[in-house]
Amino acid sequence: MWKACARGLHTATRLNATISSAKGKGPFLTLEHFVQRGRALALWRDIVRAIHKVPPSSTREEMRTFARGEFERNKLVHDLGHIRYLISTGKTQFDSMRRYVEQGAM
Repeated sequence: MWKACARGLHTATRLNATISSAKGKGPFLTLEHFVQRGRALALWRDIVRAIHKVPPSSTREEMRTFARGEFERNKLVHDLGHIRYLISTGKTQFDSMRRYVEQGAM
């Protein structure tokens, strides 16, 4: 009898843990959404690292503000095709910015 109670308690605890961990966080991510989220975060980290290489100036702040604004503006996009497009476009813009910074145009 103890094993049956313990097993039932364990199952109930696991079910509650699953339900409570999902509360307020929105829908679960599909594998492809998870992968694209990782790519977007990696792009954000690359952008922040590159911006920190720019000497402190108004240009540096404008670059960070622009990048953050783009990520914020598109944070609720769920369509995978659109997400891929945004990441691709972001990488292209980032590469252009990086070349501009590396040329010492600042």
